[in-house]
Amino acid sequence: MTHAIIAKKAPEGGQKPLPTGWDAARSRLAGLPGGGLNIAHEAVDRHVAAGHGAQDALIWLGREGERQVLTYADLAADAARFANVLRAHGVAQGERMFLLSGRVPALYAATLGALKAGVVVSPLFAAFGPEPVRARMEIGGASVLVTTEAQYRRKVADWRASMPGLKLVLIIGEEAPEGCVALGPAMAAASDRFETVRTSPEDMALLHFTSGTTGLPKGVVHVHQAVVAHSETGRLALDLKPGDIYWCTADPGWVTGMSYGIISPLCNRVTMVVDEAEFDLDRWYGILERERVQVWYTAPTAIRMMMRAGEAAAVGHDFSALRFLASVGEPLNAECVIWGQKVFGKPFHDNWWQSETGGIMIANTADMAIKPGAMGKPLPGIEAGIVTREDGSVKEAAPGEIGELALRPGWPSMMRAYLGQPERYAKCFAGGWYLTGDLAMRDSDGYYWFVGRADDLIKSSGHLIGPFEVESALIEHPAVAEAAVIGIPDETAGEVVKAFVTLKAGYDAGEALERDLRGHARKRLGPAVAPREIVFRDSLPRTRSGKIMRRLLRARELGLPEGDLSTLEGDAR
Repeated sequence: MTHAIIAKKAPEGGQKPLPTGWDAARSRLAGLPGGGLNIAHEAVDRHVAAGHGAQDALIWLGREGERQVLTYADLAADAARFANVLRAHGVAQGERMFLLSGRVPALYAATLGALKAGVVVSPLFAAFGPEPVRARMEIGGASVLVTTEAQYRRKVADWRASMPGLKLVLIIGEEAPEGCVALGPAMAAASDRFETVRTSPEDMALLHFTSGTTGLPKGVVHVHQAVVAHSETGRLALDLKPGDIYWCTADPGWVTGMSYGIISPLCNRVTMVVDEAEFDLDRWYGILERERVQVWYTAPTAIRMMMRAGEAAAVGHDFSALRFLASVGEPLNAECVIWGQKVFGKPFHDNWWQSETGGIMIANTADMAIKPGAMGKPLPGIEAGIVTREDGSVKEAAPGEIGELALRPGWPSMMRAYLGQPERYAKCFAGGWYLTGDLAMRDSDGYYWFVGRADDLIKSSGHLIGPFEVESALIEHPAVAEAAVIGIPDETAGEVVKAFVTLKAGYDAGEALERDLRGHARKRLGPAVAPREIVFRDSLPRTRSGKIMRRLLRARELGLPEGDLSTLEGDAR
């Protein structure tokens, strides 16, 4: 691929023509026989057709020590069986299937089988509480849910009747509650042959949700053509080669775990390691050693947790198989890069992208000299810039100047829409750029450096958390009158959620109420999203129009400049 090639510019508002400059990447894929493009076909079926069916595709490591290996032929057969299960229950092309489970083999078969059947896949993080699950499924128009019995009973059963469009609930395992279908027996009875639906490049394939600073979560729409970028960026940014042993630690409930935990590695014909358990230092070091992992993609939070344990914890482990280490999810501290070199003999390579970009845009690649702390440089086919907005116009900033990170539209995995929110989507584009909302700086060598978020989003352990969602859950508690949520720095997680609340008359602040509120939030939102700390206030700073000023709360919490207070209510100073 020619590095100077830039994708064709999209018209204002992001209505995207077929990109140019990605011909070489597209030529490395097969396409459907007779025409069309389908992610599942590129991920598994073409490899089986080319004689690679016996290669290991997935090594699954169970929480209790189980180990299961699926070949590409196994995965292709399971995907076909799942597609037949959907067809048997009348699920049509274009309908939307949500996933709510841990990292188990059935999740991977369901993802590929749904895509094979032309059904849209929307993954959910298993730690979400019932309210975030319900909100996303309602916005997404869920027809199908794949989950476990425990998740179903805790998070879905109570409100399922209010969503008549949810016509099929598949329960992973051999048994299912009334009104649901047990996936195990259904798969066993299904054929392992299924002709892939002839999806076009612009057919919707994936629906990822990302929270905004206000309002409900945004449904980010991606199409089957995204597979061109998924495959190519895995090859370029993660150095994936056929036959590699590769471990992406991200959960498929998040965009990284879908794009680079399923699609990209399979398209590049690697062997994926999937660990069902959550982070455990000894377990992770053991997996790297025993499975002879060659390419490892993880998060800065995990790296910082390893650093906290000290270099001595790694002594005695054999990491000689490691060839390439990469990190994503939040800015990677320079110390993490250097620490990786000391402990693993290889530095961590940072990269940057978003749910909206669908794939890695900026990276430290294997052939680049790393500047610790830098995100890297734009990948081939990607044109990035630093811009400033003044009086409605957008202009490029000079090297070394801080501005908003922007991309020229047109790459294959660019989001096609915010589901049902065309005006919100259009606002992401101006002056021929897609505006990311992240602040960054480009140095004289062309390396990009992350500066901070341009909005109120909280980034905790790689998760983007919208304040509005947390505040809404807190306000549901009978004692709470108002709530405001900010992110505060945390050495391990990057940021953690801190909430400020005012109480209704008749309620007294105290430790017992704080515990009750935190428990309420965890039940509603899940531990990954709920506040770590809750502070009671008599009043919250707000503008004269009534909007709570989170910016001011954060500034006062961290001792930062308070900025313009001209719109602040006089009694809230």
